[in-house]
Amino acid sequence: MDQTNLIVLESAVAQEMREANETRAAFCRFLASLYLYELTDEQIEAFAHIEVAGDGTLIDEGLRTIKEYLRHRHGGTRQELAVDYARVFLGAGSYDRILAPPYESVFTSEERILMQDARDGAVTYYRRAGLDLPADNTTPEDHLGFELQFAAALADNANEALAADDGETFAEVVSLARSFFVHHQQNWLPALCEAIDEFAETDFYRGVAQMTRGYVESESSFFDEVTSVLSLGDEVDEILPAWDVADEGAPVVTEGTVA
Repeated sequence: MDQTNLIVLESAVAQEMREANETRAAFCRFLASLYLYELTDEQIEAFAHIEVAGDGTLIDEGLRTIKEYLRHRHGGTRQELAVDYARVFLGAGSYDRILAPPYESVFTSEERILMQDARDGAVTYYRRAGLDLPADNTTPEDHLGFELQFAAALADNANEALAADDGETFAEVVSLARSFFVHHQQNWLPALCEAIDEFAETDFYRGVAQMTRGYVESESSFFDEVTSVLSLGDEVDEILPAWDVADEGAPVVTEGTVA
């Protein structure tokens, strides 16, 4: 992005984008936690008293569903939710498959199994951004929780670039985030949400599915807006692993971990 575009961005919408990125990062980390971990008693109580915006979005609808479910909470609610989480996302009690596995590979590979091309692709994006998972991680890298944490990290780095008046890096980070969203989230999350709706036994996790649909909806709107502001064009190139295509350049953000 040239200096002229940077001036337009700063004067017209930079603050709006900073606020949007802060909100996006916080929501990504919040949603990631729901897929990565079972709920604690403290989280359940927090959900029961959460304020609903009332804006009619899918995220709002999901939160309403969760609040209504928790309105009838009791001493066994945490156990009930833990059983549903384990059954739906971990395959507990299912002898032939995981019902709604939060792994991109399962929804995008012909074999519907773990550790396929989507996993390699996700790692490629992480490393392009100078990020990676901890060395002792044993969970496949295309777990939705990690993908959401990565999206949050990119939103943080976009704001760092804005704060530094670095328009070129801002555009690079946003382009990377848009590409990751299109090729590693928008392509499979609707199918995951359908699976959760089909197999979840609690309205809590059906509400999580609805919030996830809302995430896809809100991210799509965000990238439509920022694409127009930065004149990024309609083409969204996919970054492929090095063995599929020559490396396209150096990382655009500092080194660290996704989680």
